[in-house]
Amino acid sequence: MAIKRIWHGWTTQGNADNYQDIVTGTVFPRIEAKQIPGYLGVELLRRDHGHEVEFVTIMTFESLDAVKGIQGEDYEKSYVPEEAQQVLKRWDDYCSHYTEIDERSYS
Repeated sequence: MAIKRIWHGWTTQGNADNYQDIVTGTVFPRIEAKQIPGYLGVELLRRDHGHEVEFVTIMTFESLDAVKGIQGEDYEKSYVPEEAQQVLKRWDDYCSHYTEIDERSYS
């Protein structure tokens, strides 16, 4: 079963689009360029809370060893690039990791 690596970050309303552009235009392509064995993909979720905007990333890996391939032995520690830190209000210092036990697709 796959491993889901989940992380949260929050921006102001004014920085939300900028943060989204940084993640989709810079951060995700950097991750993909590393061609990490066992990396299966990433999702970006966005939710408006009125006074701030929450973002969630969900990275999918084949195994915990594959997660360590991107982050090393301290794999729970989050990685937030400097350009992202400049527009975020706050973020999770650590990621949560879940074992996927069931996945269903609906058309």
